[in-house]
This record gives sequence, structure tokens and C-alpha cells, in this order.
Amino acid sequence: MAPRDADLNLLIVLDAIAQTQSVTRAAERLGLSKAAMSRALGRLRTALDDPILLRTGKDWILSERARALAARARTVTEEARLLLAPADSFDPATATREFRVHTTDHVVSLLGPAICQALAQTAPPAAVRFLPILPDDVPALRDGVDTAIGVFPRLPPEFRTQGLFSDRFACVVRLGHPRVRGRITLTQYLAEKHLLIAPRGQPGGVVDEALAVRGLGRHVTRYLPYSLVSLELVAHSDCVLTMSERLATAHADRFALQILRPPLPLPSYKIAQVWHPRSDHDRAHRWFRQLVSRAASSLRDSV
Repeated sequence: MAPRDADLNLLIVLDAIAQTQSVTRAAERLGLSKAAMSRALGRLRTALDDPILLRTGKDWILSERARALAARARTVTEEARLLLAPADSFDPATATREFRVHTTDHVVSLLGPAICQALAQTAPPAAVRFLPILPDDVPALRDGVDTAIGVFPRLPPEFRTQGLFSDRFACVVRLGHPRVRGRITLTQYLAEKHLLIAPRGQPGGVVDEALAVRGLGRHVTRYLPYSLVSLELVAHSDCVLTMSERLATAHADRFALQILRPPLPLPSYKIAQVWHPRSDHDRAHRWFRQLVSRAASSLRDSV
């Protein structure tokens, strides 16, 4: 049978048979007569070239192939039911949806605990999959990623954007740094080696642009995609790290760090969640976006 000619109703039949191991009970489950279910089972046997149900004495058992397909049939039919359910049927308490989010460890560190706690309290069966942010998240958002959370200076106008919280830059060095204590001058800043957080794997950024305007540049010797690892490396070196003030402050004691004001003006920046407009009217998606926004409420407008 060619894929385009497949009778997808047979998946429902296979699921009912696998769940009940009985033509009679499967018919009752699907609201069919026993004769109609027998005919459907016959079509299923022909499609799969397999007996599906086998008589053993007074009982019926599933064939090996039916047993192997049972879990997949259950998954597919459940997903189909969710796909075709009315929009107002979403119930967080029973939803098994997995939400996929492209973001950075900076965001996960600040928002992850609140997001996960809210999910545990209101939607225990649901899951969230945090995935690394990409150099270009647009194709992933168009293809099915639920949201991306971070800094997005250039997005196509089709996308939706919601600001979550603001942050600003701070300079970070270890306690006991041999040349920097309590403050850092621009001369010191330029003389030191630097560590750069590059979550998208690209050099440069706001700091280097601000220096370039002044005809200056810094000596970056370490590039890392992760903020927390960067803090640990700074704690064990004499490098300077310019990063999120919120995250640096949260982990200053843990890593024994000095948090300093940058020696040149740097703009604050906004962390936003973005999504494709096809999800605007998806109740589950809208519920998750609101959950993320509430998780960020304690950080909002406090910088």
C-alpha cells in the first residue's frame, strides 16, 4: 500500500485492539458493532500482512508485530486526538505537551527555576526542553520551536516579541586580582586579557562596538558559549569578563568575584521572548508564554 493510500483509521483500530486484545471490547471502545470491528481488523491484517490477534485456547493474544507497534500506535493516536481537539480543550493539569525553547544558560539560570516550579505546580505532566540559542533562530521558530528567549536585535517583522526583563553590563574579576581592586579604569581594562561570552559563537558585541567608536580595542583570549562556565574560569584566572550584572551578582559569592562598574558607558539591554505568529491562537502556547512572563515578573523593570 502506497503511503498516500494508507487508511489512517486503521491506526485507531490497531490501538484499540492492542489496548483490549479483544474484538468485542475494541468495538465497544470505538462505538462500532462487532461485525464492523471484525471487518476493520481484516483490513488491518491485510495492510500489515500480519494476523494481529492470535487465538491461544480460549484467549486471544497479540502477534509479535502488533506488540511491537502498540506503543507507537498509542502515541500517534494520542497526538492526533490532541491535534484535532477543540482549541478550548487545553487543560494544563493533564497536558503532556513538551515546550521547546531556544535560549542561553544566562536566561535559564535566571528564569529556569521559576519556570520549572510553575510547571511542576500547574502542569505536572508537561515538559520543557531548553535548547542552545543559534546564530539564526528564525528557521527553527518557523519550523516548530515554541519560543526563543534572549536578545534579538534583528528579526523579520512577522515575528511576535514580548519584553521580559532588562539587564545591564558589569565587569567581573576574581577577588585577589593582582591589579584590579574595587574599581577598574579604562586604561586597566584595555591592559588586561578578556574573556568573551559568545552564545551564538560569534566574536564582538556591544562592548567591542563601544570601544571601536573610541578607536579602541581589547585583547580577548577566551571565547565561551556559556555564562556560568565563564564565571568559573574568571574565578581561576586574571581575565576580565564583561557580562550580565544580574547573573554576576547572583553568583559573586559562589565564585569569589568582584563586581565592578564598566569603565565606559554601555547601554542596558532587554531580554525578550519571541515566537512565530502561527502560535498566537494556540491555547497551550499562549498559556506557556504567559507562564514565562510571570516567571520574569520579579526581574521586570528592576534595573
